[in-house]
Amino acid sequence: MPGGRLSQQERQQIALGLADSLPYAEIARRLDRPTSTVTREVMRNGGPTAYRADLAHRATERRAHRRRPAALRGTESASAPPGRDAEALAEYAETFTTVLMASGLNKMSARVLTCLFTTDAGSLTASQLAQRLQVSPASISKAIAFLESQSLVRRERDERRRDRYLVDNELFYQATIASARANDQVVAIARQGVAILGPDTPAAARLENVARFLDFMSESIVRAAEQAREVLHTRLAPPAGDNAAAPPGPERG
Repeated sequence: MPGGRLSQQERQQIALGLADSLPYAEIARRLDRPTSTVTREVMRNGGPTAYRADLAHRATERRAHRRRPAALRGTESASAPPGRDAEALAEYAETFTTVLMASGLNKMSARVLTCLFTTDAGSLTASQLAQRLQVSPASISKAIAFLESQSLVRRERDERRRDRYLVDNELFYQATIASARANDQVVAIARQGVAILGPDTPAAARLENVARFLDFMSESIVRAAEQAREVLHTRLAPPAGDNAAAPPGPERG
C-alpha cells in the first residue's frame, strides 16, 4: 500500500531496480510508491551502491522497536506550531534531509539546512539548532561552517549579540551564482593544460572542449538565475475564496 511501510518484497524489488540502474522515480512507479519513499529508503540504508534488501528490512525493524513516542516529537517536529501535524512534519523533514544528502550534502549539514528551511522564521541560534537536532554544539559549528562556505546559510547578530544562522530568499540565488563561478577555476586550469600539452594533441583538444562546455554552462546558469530571481520573492497565493487578499506578486525581503 502506498501509505504503509515497505515490505521485504518491496525492498527486494528496490534492490533489483538499483542493480538494473533504474532511476528512483521508475522504481517508485513500479511499486506504486512516492519517489521520496524510495529515495529515503535507499539513502538511509547504504546508498545505491551498497543497498541490501535483507539488511535494510532488519534495520527498519530494529528502529521501529527502539523508537519511543517522544522521538516522533523530537528535533524538527518539536517546533511544530499549533495546527500542524508533528509526526507528518518529522516525516517530511526526514525526506527533505535525504534528498539534500542525495544532492551531495553530508548528513549533519543536510539536517541543519532542513531545520532552518522548515522553521517559519528561517533563522535559529547554534544552541537552538543543537537542541532541536539533539546533537553537540561542535556538530552544529562544523555543519554551519560548511554551509556558509557554500553560500547556503548566512549569519547575523540579534539584539542579544548572539549569532543567528538563517536562510532567506536570496541564498539559493547566491549559491547558484557561486556554483557557476566556481567553474571558472576549472576552465582556467583546463586551458592552462591546452598550452602545456600543445594545441594539436588529443589531450589538449579534450581539455579545450571541457573548458568551452563549462564556459557555456556557467553563462547559461547565471543568465537563467538572473531571469528567475524574482521567483524567489513571490508570495504564496491566498487560499481559495479569500477575496480580500492581495494577488500574489514579487516581494523583496
